[in-house]
Amino acid sequence: MTYPVTYNVEPQLANRNRLTTFFRLILAIPHLILVGGPMFAFGIWHNHWGFAGILGFVAAIMAIIAWFAILLTDSHPRGLWDFARYFLIWRARVVAYVALLRDEYPPFGEGTYPASFEATYPEAARDKLAVALRIIFVIPHAIVLFFLGIAFLIVSVIAWFAILFTGAYPEDLYTFAVGCLRWSLRVESYLLLMRDEYPPFSFEP
Repeated sequence: MTYPVTYNVEPQLANRNRLTTFFRLILAIPHLILVGGPMFAFGIWHNHWGFAGILGFVAAIMAIIAWFAILLTDSHPRGLWDFARYFLIWRARVVAYVALLRDEYPPFGEGTYPASFEATYPEAARDKLAVALRIIFVIPHAIVLFFLGIAFLIVSVIAWFAILFTGAYPEDLYTFAVGCLRWSLRVESYLLLMRDEYPPFSFEP
C-alpha cells in the first residue's frame, strides 16, 4: 500500500553551488527560527518542543487540542489539520535546503520548490485507540530515528565536503539522506495526528 503521506525531492547531484553550500546554515537561519531543520538525531520528541521552530511549537499545541477533539468528537478540526500540513510543507522544503539536497532558497510559506510534501485529510472515522496512545506507539520510530539521525548527520558532513571539493553530492549518500528525511517527516505527520495509519519503517517513497 502507498502511505498517505509522501515526501520527494528532485535530485540535484552535480553542478552544485559551492558558495551557498559553505554558508548554508547561516543562510537558512530565518527559516530555522520559524520551522526548524533536520535535527531528528536529537530525538523525535524535541522536534516540536525545541527544534522545529516557532511554527513547530504552535503545531504541537494544535496537535494537543486536536487530540482532545478527536477523542471527544471523532473528528480532527479541519483548520488544525490544515495548519499542520502547511507547517510540514514549509518544513519539508527547508530541511531539503539545509540538508544540501537543493541549492534553491526555499520560499517563506507558500510557493513552488523542487521538494514536495503531501498528505491527505483522513475522511474516515478516526482510530481513537491509535490517537490516545500515539506517544507510546511512536516510540519504536523515535528509537530508530535517533540512530538514523546520527548517520544522517555524518552523511551530511561528508556531502558538505564533497560538494565543496567536487561540486557534486554523491548519489548513494543523496538517496540515503532523502530517505531519512522521508521517514522522519512521515513520523512527524503521525505525531501531529494527521493520519492514523502507522508509518512504515522504510526509506521508500
